[in-house]
Amino acid sequence: MANFKLTISDIKGKSVSKELKDSDANPLLGLQLRNETDASIVGLSGKLKLTGGSDKSGIPMRNDVHGSARKKVLLSKGVGLQDAETGQRKRKLMRGNTVSEEIYQVNCKFDGELPVEAPPESSGESIEEKTEDKKE
Repeated sequence: MANFKLTISDIKGKSVSKELKDSDANPLLGLQLRNETDASIVGLSGKLKLTGGSDKSGIPMRNDVHGSARKKVLLSKGVGLQDAETGQRKRKLMRGNTVSEEIYQVNCKFDGELPVEAPPESSGESIEEKTEDKKE
């Protein structure tokens, strides 16, 4: 059974984290990075574009590594390589571009704006009443 932590970002830069379990996560299995899927799996209307992710031990997914297996890849720049100097190359462990059951986190981009959720109020008072009490 697949469990994913889905991080959804919108066009304004806001992001929300959702958790998908078991049968809700099945539509994501087998998708590759840069593919689009329906956003109804998280309760939104529109499309989600897969942009990245990582597995249970933090190994990042890379778009140019095919399949879902871990591979040692020689990198000169891009995802998974920090602060490379000119001409420097490093062999790093990367995860392929296909979503499988070993993937823990999936990052995606929503094609619209995420709905604004109202913060829960701790008591029946409104914010205006609380500020008036502080002024007195």
